[in-house]
Amino acid sequence: MAAAAAAAVGGPQPPQPELPAAGLALDKAATAAHLKAALSRPDNRAGAEELQALLERVLSAERPLAVAADGEEAAAGGGGPGAAEEEALEWCKCLLAGGGGYEEFCAAVRAYDPAALCGLVWTANFVAYRCRTCGISPCMSLCAECFHQGDHTGHDFNMFRSQAGGACDCGDSNVMRESGFCRRHQIKSSSNIPCVPKDLLMMSEFVLPRFIFCLIQYLREGYNEPAADVPSEKDLSKVLQLLEPQISFLEDLTKMGGAMRSVLTQVLTNQQNYKDLTSGLGENTCAKKSHEKYLIALKSSGLTYPEDKLVYGIQEPSAGTSTLAVQGFAGATGTLGQLDSSDEEDQDGSQGLGKRKRVKLSSSTKDQSIMDVLKHKSFLEELLFWTIKYEFPQKMVTFLLNMLPDQEYKVAFTKTFVQHYAFIMKTLKKSHESDTMSNRIVHISVQLFSNEELARQVTEECQLLDIMVTVLLYMMESCLIKSELQDEENSLHVVVNCGEALLKNNTYWPLVSDFINILSHQSVAKKFLEDHGLLVTWMNFVSFFQGMNLNKRELNEHVEFESQTYYAAFAAELEACAQPMWGLLSHCKVRETQEYTRNVVRYCLEALQDWFDAINFVDEPAPNQVTFHLPLHRYYAMFLSKAVKCQELDLDSVLPDQEMLMKLMIHPLQIQASLAEIHSNMWVRNGLQIKGQAMTYVQSHFCNSMIDPDIYLLQVCASRLDPDYFISSVFERFKVVDLLTMASQHQNTVLDAEHERSMLEGALTFLVILLSLRLHLGMSDDEILRAEMVAQLCMNDRTHSSLLDLIPENPNPKSGIIPGSYSFESVLSAVADFKAPVFEPGGSMQQGMYTPKAEVWDQEFDPVMVILRTVYRRDVQSAMDRYTAFLKQNGKFPGNPWPPYKKRTPLHPSYKGLMRLLHCKTLHIVLFTLLYKILMDHQNLSEHVLCMVLYLIELGLENSADEESDEEASVCGPERCHDSWFPGSNLVANMRHFINYVRVRVPETAPEVKRDSPASTSSDSLGSLQNSGTAQVFSLVAERRKKFQEIINRSSNEANQVVRPKTSSKWSAPGSAPQLTTAILEIKESILSLLIKLHHKLSGKQNSYYPPWLDDIEILIQPEIPKYSHGDGITAVERILLKAALQSRMNKRIIEEICRKVTPPVPPRKVTAAEKKTLDKEERRQKARERQQKLLAEFASRQKSFMETAMDVDSPENDIPMEITTAEPQVSEAVYDCVICGQSGPSSEDRPTGLVVLLQASSVLGQCRDNTEPKKLPITEEEQIYPWDTCAAVHDVRLSLLQRYFKDSSCLLAVSIGWEGGVYVQTCGHTLHIDCHKSYMESLRNDQVLQGFSVDKGEFTCPLCRQFANSVLPCYPGSNMENNLWQRPSNKSLQDLIKEVEELQGRPGAFPVSISSETNLSKEMESVMKDIKNTTQKKYRDYSKTPGSPDNDFLFMYSVARTNLELELIHRGGNLCSGGASTAGKRSCLNQLFHVLALHMRLYSIDSEFNPWGKLTQLEEMNSQLGNEEQQPEVPILYHDVTSLLLIQILMMPQPLRKDHFTCIVKVLFALLYTQALVALSVKCNEEDRSAWKHTGALKKNTCDAEKSYKVLLSFVISELSKGKLYHEEGAQECAMVSPIAWSSESMEKYLQDFCLPFLRITSLLQHHLFGEDLPSCQEEEEFSVLSSCLGLLPTFYQTEHPFISASCLDWPVPAFDIIAQWCSEINSFTERHAEQGKALLIQESRWKLPHLLQLPENYNTIFQYYHRKTCSVCTKVPKDPAVCLVCGTFVCLKGLCCKQQSYCECVLHSQNCGAGTGIFLLVNASVIIIIRGHRFCLWGSVYLDAHGEEDRDLRRGKPLYICKERYKVLEQQWISHTFDHINKRWGPHYNGL
Repeated sequence: MAAAAAAAVGGPQPPQPELPAAGLALDKAATAAHLKAALSRPDNRAGAEELQALLERVLSAERPLAVAADGEEAAAGGGGPGAAEEEALEWCKCLLAGGGGYEEFCAAVRAYDPAALCGLVWTANFVAYRCRTCGISPCMSLCAECFHQGDHTGHDFNMFRSQAGGACDCGDSNVMRESGFCRRHQIKSSSNIPCVPKDLLMMSEFVLPRFIFCLIQYLREGYNEPAADVPSEKDLSKVLQLLEPQISFLEDLTKMGGAMRSVLTQVLTNQQNYKDLTSGLGENTCAKKSHEKYLIALKSSGLTYPEDKLVYGIQEPSAGTSTLAVQGFAGATGTLGQLDSSDEEDQDGSQGLGKRKRVKLSSSTKDQSIMDVLKHKSFLEELLFWTIKYEFPQKMVTFLLNMLPDQEYKVAFTKTFVQHYAFIMKTLKKSHESDTMSNRIVHISVQLFSNEELARQVTEECQLLDIMVTVLLYMMESCLIKSELQDEENSLHVVVNCGEALLKNNTYWPLVSDFINILSHQSVAKKFLEDHGLLVTWMNFVSFFQGMNLNKRELNEHVEFESQTYYAAFAAELEACAQPMWGLLSHCKVRETQEYTRNVVRYCLEALQDWFDAINFVDEPAPNQVTFHLPLHRYYAMFLSKAVKCQELDLDSVLPDQEMLMKLMIHPLQIQASLAEIHSNMWVRNGLQIKGQAMTYVQSHFCNSMIDPDIYLLQVCASRLDPDYFISSVFERFKVVDLLTMASQHQNTVLDAEHERSMLEGALTFLVILLSLRLHLGMSDDEILRAEMVAQLCMNDRTHSSLLDLIPENPNPKSGIIPGSYSFESVLSAVADFKAPVFEPGGSMQQGMYTPKAEVWDQEFDPVMVILRTVYRRDVQSAMDRYTAFLKQNGKFPGNPWPPYKKRTPLHPSYKGLMRLLHCKTLHIVLFTLLYKILMDHQNLSEHVLCMVLYLIELGLENSADEESDEEASVCGPERCHDSWFPGSNLVANMRHFINYVRVRVPETAPEVKRDSPASTSSDSLGSLQNSGTAQVFSLVAERRKKFQEIINRSSNEANQVVRPKTSSKWSAPGSAPQLTTAILEIKESILSLLIKLHHKLSGKQNSYYPPWLDDIEILIQPEIPKYSHGDGITAVERILLKAALQSRMNKRIIEEICRKVTPPVPPRKVTAAEKKTLDKEERRQKARERQQKLLAEFASRQKSFMETAMDVDSPENDIPMEITTAEPQVSEAVYDCVICGQSGPSSEDRPTGLVVLLQASSVLGQCRDNTEPKKLPITEEEQIYPWDTCAAVHDVRLSLLQRYFKDSSCLLAVSIGWEGGVYVQTCGHTLHIDCHKSYMESLRNDQVLQGFSVDKGEFTCPLCRQFANSVLPCYPGSNMENNLWQRPSNKSLQDLIKEVEELQGRPGAFPVSISSETNLSKEMESVMKDIKNTTQKKYRDYSKTPGSPDNDFLFMYSVARTNLELELIHRGGNLCSGGASTAGKRSCLNQLFHVLALHMRLYSIDSEFNPWGKLTQLEEMNSQLGNEEQQPEVPILYHDVTSLLLIQILMMPQPLRKDHFTCIVKVLFALLYTQALVALSVKCNEEDRSAWKHTGALKKNTCDAEKSYKVLLSFVISELSKGKLYHEEGAQECAMVSPIAWSSESMEKYLQDFCLPFLRITSLLQHHLFGEDLPSCQEEEEFSVLSSCLGLLPTFYQTEHPFISASCLDWPVPAFDIIAQWCSEINSFTERHAEQGKALLIQESRWKLPHLLQLPENYNTIFQYYHRKTCSVCTKVPKDPAVCLVCGTFVCLKGLCCKQQSYCECVLHSQNCGAGTGIFLLVNASVIIIIRGHRFCLWGSVYLDAHGEEDRDLRRGKPLYICKERYKVLEQQWISHTFDHINKRWGPHYNGL
């Protein structure tokens, strides 16, 4: 078929006769059907020609191209630029469908989709999954749908946001295991898919080639060579916009499934089609023009079309030097025709580099063709070419990737991609958008190269490796500079310049990551390792990084500009050198691969030799410079290590000669010395960045590619070189040679005195690490992992994720140690205990931590490993502190322990030579000298130095060579003693060797000079061997020079004998300075004697050391030396002496001998006056410091005790109750302390005191529901949350119902508001003078460094406890004596009291303080009232129909009291049973608040005619009811809210209130409440029950206590209300209202009690605050009776034996039946007209449950999957930052501009509407909770934790998260208790932008 199509299209056609105009108008569908019929005939020639002509016309490329080219005149072209394309697309769709409908056609094709792959392509920011358990390739990824359809329970998977885009691998068994396929892709196999009918896709095969050609023509036409000055992005994106519909059309075709894809593959790869259509022959001018444009584009890209090859002659004159450089730069210059300055510089640069040895590639022609030749043979190839030219437009990339499930296409496309690789690199380097482009490139390449089979095929057929390496080399060659390392003038080495954009912006990473990707395939890596040419080229590439980013130490002034290029350098070495190295290493694991290692090592050494030659290196590194980048050294080291560890290679067979080893060790050693210098602050003038480098070098992601190989290489060199030479090199590099003298003073020519100590410590520490580290010298992988983990855990407790991050893992993902793999978890559980997060309310949010097990501290803590791995020096200290604490706690060691000594893993036999370092005279001399200096208290020595010295001695004893056989003989061979200090090189023997005299060079001023010369010989028998004539002088440097000469002379190479001895004065031997003189010191010590004296010195006692074996000879026979020892210096010395005695009898004898001589005390040095002065100074300083410490400690303890007593902000539950007023009766007034001025005194009218309070609006009460079923967060479309059943909604409905039928002013007294937006007042309990507060606020206003709160809004923090506050509540100047008088119970009757209450209420201004006169107090009270009003929004204050009516203020004020009481009840758990009564601690300001409110309520005196008090206590004359029919009636008293009435009555009374008045009011109101309960009960039950009760009650009506029997009262209520229409016309509704319960007398009693309880609770709380009485505690079932007796409703003599009856609390003010009749008549008159509403108003829901946040699902994924794709209801786009309100479940856009209203973003708006300014939102994409409080916000943390108890903010790790119930509880607790402001510390303003 394809051939037929080709024939039809092919060849120049005779011009077709024009179709008549009518033909155009012909219906498209008909034409299509006609053509399809014509084509399906056997002889389809005519049909083909007809179709050809039609397509020519429809797809003619002329129009749009003219448009694109002319840019501005685009619009001029007739129907706008888009019309023609639209038309063409319509035609194509019709033709493809062959006359049918396009939709049906698509469906038909989809039915034949055999694809078993998912292949879904996504772009950046898409959320995908990766499962390491199922993945074969590390890059495997799955779309969410396939992931959830598969079974991955228990797998190691994570969710991630794609950075570059990707494609789903489900169904591809090359990339993942089949067990992980999802349900859709497991089943499909091509067998059951029917064959595609021939005619279905026939038209596609004819139409598509033309369509794609048309697309290519567009691309050719649209591409204009950018002019030199104008960037061309604009034009390109214009062309792409025009082409959008076409490319989308192709993309839709690919989505039709396999059948259509294979047709497209045919079209794209068919070479004949391409040739015929694009060759540009034939008479079609348009085609010619486009072909010319194509050739121009090729040329300008520096690419040739094979025919023009001769232009770029390959006969280069110097065929020997590769044409790489010349050709490359020639190519670069011509590129894209831009000769801008940077290109010209490149050219000059290239000439300069000509001298360098260029690498020879296997053949110059091959190389050149890689870089410069492109020939396109198919549509696919040219499409890719344009895709690259246009810098990878997203649409094109997606189309090309969508085709990948077609296997044939995949291979063709991969080859095409490889063919264009060099061109991609060139385009990438030029691109202005290199980041985006990099991502798009990787998006493609990762799909191609992750497949091993495909990678192998392309490697074999297309030289993939050659291409990649060459392209990388080319890329780096463009940014080389001359290296300044070592010999600046004559260096021939070039390195990359880290400041160039190429490195700084990481532009190279797409290419490097492809390279790493293909090296992870074994078959490809083997080809690489076998190909010598490639290895040479690669080493050449690596050498570009060798010595980059050179640091030179600034000696004079601080560097002006701190360059940050070091980031680029470290990243480049890690990505471009180390990761490919790890990739290669992972294939060198077995013996069979020895050959590969030999190859790498060989070329690596050659490259190193070239490098040493190029930088002109002889034997001394240049001073004061360091580079951290030695990738060649590291390649060499890592392959050596692998060879010995895994391949059983003989180490010596791959090691070079001694001279090369000496050179190899210099630079890594230089780095170690520089690290010590940097930490000693010697590089401080180079700025912070040098510290940054030192830290990065050892940081966990870099250490195993940098410091570890360096130290290993040094260990190898040390094991093979002369130990004396190595040791002296170390001390010379660390610049402490001059310090190692016996003299007490010395001159150091290369180091300042202040750095000496830390450099000496550095040198010794380095030696200890060098000798104890076994990472590459014999530890197994599991041991390494364990050691790393222990080191990290010892520094600090760690979370699981930070541990994973800190354990250096092989950077190459296929290396076997996968993070999170089995071994990691098993090692972790072996060494650490999991500490689950603890939750103290208000404590910081902790995460799950791992902490070392006790036995790890006991046996495995390894300071050496800790020092090696610490980025910050403080971590070493932290580890030691934790170790000390452990020993103290477990009673193992009381004092300050030293770092423990630990036995090491045995050395691998190949490295045995390393231990010779411990047995060389040079080291022994150093140790002896240091011990002597420490003993003599010379300056600049520290305990740390001693610790290291002892550690080295102990290491030497542990690793002593062989037991001395003839130890006796070795003493008496005097001839061996002439050459040096010690007779032999064995430490065991040298320890006992006495040294008598030492000749030292000292400055003239040294005290040693003045001494007399010693006697000619000493009488000591052992010392007599050395007389004064042979006193030793020793110079490390001289020794080293001597050794170096020897080695060089030994080496056979003649040329090397011309060694330039360097005699710069800087490096001269210490003897050359003129002012030095020689003195001879008498020493007469051996190492053993020094140790014993040290023991005395450390313990501070003479003769403290006594050899333990003298008492217990067993110790020597069966020594129990533990592998691991705790203790300090004293124990270390004892351990060493014991080991020394164990190893030789001679030592044992000498130790005993020394101990027998009672050692004279160490002679005190004469102290000069100057020294005395400094000592005194020191002592004084020390004392001052101690004093200061003591003061601070005392202060801290005081502060702590104050904190404990005075404030406990963080835990709202268990506070100490702090009564504001003192309760002793003898004090006349309450006394307050002002926390600002510190004075105490009463609050007076002139100088009032106030409580620090925080006022906030709250809607928590409104969230109470009457339903126990918890509300869940909606996670499907069906679940929605409706706020009908919340307390706020119910109260709203009630108020509006009342307002519909009754008089407004009376409605506003019948209810309370404040369920939403009520004002809550809380205090920290501290008081201050109000004038002090004002000045405090002034000072805050002037102080600009404020954080977190706004002074202009009146916010401040309490001056004492720093709790957040925003107002001051004045304390009412009252005396306690009065209080006590008021509380005396009086014996007046209820009737008298009622009269008194009425009178008091009527008297205006009956306040002790006259309100008329403006006092300071009254002003303050007014201003605080203003604050209270302004706290909440207007809509939460104004409910009256006439705005601003006084009734409204009245309602608002008593509602504030109500809100605070109700909230306090909620904080107590909703009732006053045992728990609720005892949490009295919450410091309350209700007393003060009541005074302020009462004062203001009194200003509005209620008209006496509708003061409800009258209605409650007097019978009215009936006639007054009927008069005022015309205006709305007042609210019937039975519809009133009783609690509101209570507050109104109490606040209307003059303050302070008398107790008996209070009780009177409560009694009166209880009668009303009880009646309401009876009425509600009567409405709730059905007709039969009602009539039954009516009769039973009526019989008892005349008994004595009828008024106190609920049955009687109920029957009366029913009979009264039956007179009205309340019980009538129910009909259908009856069943809805009625509960089907049969009422028993118990259930009725319970109903009545439950109805009354809320009122009793609030009243009790009120009584508690007003009169200071304690709340009684009780059990739940007796709450009613206890509260009522506490309130004085129950007569005290009342007995509680028989079942308690609520009615017994009644105390009627007037005959019960009369007043009930009066109340019922009001209702009857209302229900005449509105029976329904009348009934609804009677049934009040009073039993609210506690408020809760929404219940969240167990697994976070359920929230994430539903919400992260949910669209915004306003703009129907998916928001960038979706969030959900946890109070009501509303979905909002964080920061979304679409939902902004009057500059308020949606979250802020919602927080005002839903929470009156408090919002709690879950950010869906980050799993964190954000709190909005007013104008501030804070990040609260997350309530979802992973399996290890950690948050995953921003879902970076993507592990499954589970709800943490405790955290959610804490969040809810803070919401309910309104303590967000106090507990969360990090608040910031949100400027309404959230």
